[in-house]
Amino acid sequence: MLVDNAVDGDSRVQKAARSAADAGWEVILLGRAPGGVPRTWKLGAAEVRLLKVPLPMARRPHEFRRSWLRAPLAYPPTGVAAHRAQEVRAWRADLRVRRAELTTAGRPALRWQLLRAQERLSGLTRRWVSLRQRQLGRAKTRKLDGPWDRAYTLFWQRVQGGGAWRRLEPGLWDYELGYGPAIDKLQPDLIHANDFRMLGVGARAKIRAAAVGRRVALVWDAHEYLPGVQPWRDNARWLPGNMAHEREFVPYADATMTVSGGLADLLQAEHGLAERPAVVLNAPAVDEVTTGRAEAPDIRLRCGGLGPDVPLLVYSGVAAPKRGLAVMIEALPELAGAHVALVVNKPGSDYVRGLVARAGELGVGDRLHVLPYVPHDQVVPFLSGAHVGVIPIQHWPNHEIALITKFFEYSHARLPLVVSDVRTMAETVRSTGQGEVFTAEDVTDYVRAVRAVLADRERYRAAYDQPGLLANWTWAAQAEVLDGVYSRLLPEHPPRAADGTSPAPVLAAGVGR
Repeated sequence: MLVDNAVDGDSRVQKAARSAADAGWEVILLGRAPGGVPRTWKLGAAEVRLLKVPLPMARRPHEFRRSWLRAPLAYPPTGVAAHRAQEVRAWRADLRVRRAELTTAGRPALRWQLLRAQERLSGLTRRWVSLRQRQLGRAKTRKLDGPWDRAYTLFWQRVQGGGAWRRLEPGLWDYELGYGPAIDKLQPDLIHANDFRMLGVGARAKIRAAAVGRRVALVWDAHEYLPGVQPWRDNARWLPGNMAHEREFVPYADATMTVSGGLADLLQAEHGLAERPAVVLNAPAVDEVTTGRAEAPDIRLRCGGLGPDVPLLVYSGVAAPKRGLAVMIEALPELAGAHVALVVNKPGSDYVRGLVARAGELGVGDRLHVLPYVPHDQVVPFLSGAHVGVIPIQHWPNHEIALITKFFEYSHARLPLVVSDVRTMAETVRSTGQGEVFTAEDVTDYVRAVRAVLADRERYRAAYDQPGLLANWTWAAQAEVLDGVYSRLLPEHPPRAADGTSPAPVLAAGVGR
């Protein structure tokens, strides 16, 4: 399995690797080592290998050059600016010590005059260095979204067509160079490539294998609808570059799977797929939920020891502006006594710090708790200690077409839900009766929905007693779909040999969330 992250925190990839290995396939999950330090471990019967994958091509040529027009006084982008600033700080620290020595020792006036001259000079030097640093910072903030960048994008789209990604998003080659040799060495029978970055890596490995007479099946697991993704980089080239890359390599996929029926329909139409992608929901593994229950920490203890009757609203997932978390903070003054727990991937990020600062301004800082992720097999029991599960995501194309992972985790934790009115999720909640829907980014309507749920929690929880509701939202059901796709592509390699003990060699390659 190929994944462009460090595996930890990617519950879908972990569940896919573990369940495929449990079904008898030999699974090796390749990921990218944070900090460039390779490591390996076991995930059930699957083997995880984190590779050293440097990303030098993610930086554009202009980042290595001085910007003479926009910032003529800036330091060159070589790291010398930090060295020079530290040098000046050291000089001024030395002068402070020398001043202290002269004060206590009563040195001659000439020594004082020399010291004052050096202090003035160091002050001027500090201002000069600061000016050059500010100009360097301004040069670094150049965004590739101006008229020239749009013209550049259009030019290469016209000249190279589908191959324009090589100019628009050359950083994709870093993944090829990091993962490609490792895949070739493994000689897999099947590559399961999750999402758009790894699609090209898997396709090129398939092409190389065919050149030496070896057949490799390629499964593409699309996690998002790329045309509807908010660009991960703030430039005009990122989205068209990645879309061109995806279009070039989709034809090499022998099978496609994705996270929802709505996305399956979009992908089939977008790429003219001969068959509708298989749907593998981001549902939790109930057997892992059961085993993780005894080990899971208590969310209320982590929130400072809240009592069982204190209303606790939880959001669990990525912390980003498009996730709409600000509405939870703005509403706290209207929800007397209620607390909010944000269980997020990066508790110390600038965005999260901004939310904490805003809570302080509103006088509700003591009722906001920022917590890190727990292991994926402990998520459901951990969340079950809250009163309400909140999903306040904003209107983005990918938010409209799928039920996100946390929806299923909240459901198995039997939490009443308060969700924004993104299409698929709102329709599901209204149909099942498991919660309330509010208008995205509308604080007043959010407060109404929360109050309604807190006033009659058991009525909403009763929705989970509907026959088959939670059973259909389990990873066991999704694993059967996954195993079916593998078996169809590799009929000559059943997951277990005739004696039932030796698995067929398979590499499932999957990429991040």
